[in-house]
Order: sequence, then C-alpha cells, then structure tokens
Amino acid sequence: MTTKSLTTFTILPEGCISEIISLTIPADAARSSAISRGFKSAAESDVVWDKFLPSDHLDIVSRSVSVVVCDSEKDLYFRLSHSPILLHEGRLSFWLEKTSGKKFYLLSARRLVISFSDIQLFWDHLTPIQDSQK
Repeated sequence: MTTKSLTTFTILPEGCISEIISLTIPADAARSSAISRGFKSAAESDVVWDKFLPSDHLDIVSRSVSVVVCDSEKDLYFRLSHSPILLHEGRLSFWLEKTSGKKFYLLSARRLVISFSDIQLFWDHLTPIQDSQK
C-alpha cells in the first residue's frame, strides 16, 4: 500500500474499516492489525471476530464441560481453533478449523449407538495400552 492510499484509508471511521476487514478471512484480519493503530483497533474489534465465529457459538460454548473464559471474540476464535472444548459429559469434542472457521465435531466411540454393544461376544471397549502413542 502506498502512503497516499494508507492515509486515505485512515480517514475512514473505525466501524467502516472493521466492516471491510470482516469480509476477509481470519488470517488477513489478524495480519491487518500491523498496518496502523487505527487498523489494529478495527481488526481486533468484536464486530470483526464475531463474523468469523459460527452463529451458534454462544450456545456451543455454554454447553462446554469446563468453563471457557475469553476476553474478546478474537480470543475465543483462537481458543476454539487451537484447543477443542469438550461437550456432553466429555463425549463430544468441538473446535474451529483455524483458517476457515468451519465447525468440527469429534464423537467419542462411547457416544455412538452400536448394535449388540452390550454383548461382549460382539463388542468390547479396549483399554488404552500404556505408552502406545510414543
């Protein structure tokens, strides 16, 4: 960006800059905070990051097994994209894909309904072997 075009951008109201940034992707929004103080404030606003979060994110987070505390929508986005939260007594894991914000769920095998699961002849849960993942 040239100095003249950057100056033109900085005369826009912060809300307008936030709206423009929210039309990008999360990585671009995070990078745009390095442009100037005005961009940093706009890029870190909840208006921007709320658009990257799924519309039902408050409902999902409220069902978490543990308390999820974040200071901003941006912090919540990065929290959900870097570390999954457990839902439904720990039998369901939820996270956001970092670059797109798409929702991902992982079901526990114990959450699945499996025919004849109560008959050991057909099905049994194995206990993890120590050091099996090293």
